Amino acid sequence: MKSTLGMKNSGFTLIEVLVAMAISGVVMAGVFAAFKSQQDSYSAQDQVVEMQQNIRAAAELLAQDIRTAGYDRTRSAGAGVVTAIVGLLGFTQDLNANGDTVDTDEAVTYGFSLADDAGSDGIADSGGAPLGRNSGTANGVGGGGFQPIAENFHAIEFRYLDSDGIVTATAGDIRTIQISMLARARRPDPNYTHSTTYQTPSGINWGPYNDHFRRRFQTITVLCRNLGM
Repeated sequence: MKSTLGMKNSGFTLIEVLVAMAISGVVMAGVFAAFKSQQDSYSAQDQVVEMQQNIRAAAELLAQDIRTAGYDRTRSAGAGVVTAIVGLLGFTQDLNANGDTVDTDEAVTYGFSLADDAGSDGIADSGGAPLGRNSGTANGVGGGGFQPIAENFHAIEFRYLDSDGIVTATAGDIRTIQISMLARARRPDPNYTHSTTYQTPSGINWGPYNDHFRRRFQTITVLCRNLGM
């Protein structure tokens, strides 16, 4: 019978195990860092796409709807702009050409609801709110309240121009409307700091907000082809 004494033991020493664990930890940390970076990048791009879709959808709907403001085929309904302030735009239209503007969807208001913008200054009180459309039934009054057309907006500005392109506060003189919108991301990103200032056509500066929300800004100009006819 052979004695096992003096035979060399196989296996790893404690030092070798610790070195292997340290190397594994470094590799796993690198893998996690790469994954986290990719995940953060994906999340940021997802927020950017969402903002762009929101602001594009809002711009298209606003432009399409506002072009019909004042539609009055019989010229007896008195349709036109009824609310023209920086944070709210209201107008009427005689869609069924029956000589009045008291039918469904013939009085429309765009902006934030009073619950989201108590001062109607076009700035969401909480920093982000749905942009809404209120479809009334009688000269801009009534209707079902503001229905969201796009989520997560920080601000909106309506700027009214007459036929000469001069700013006007008189509803009857409005021929063109410039609309500036500032969309905000749904969630903050702790790795991002907002430091951009956006200037609207009226010269008002929005920002910088120095927070962790991404934002997107856009201005469109809509010619109100049915006003002043």
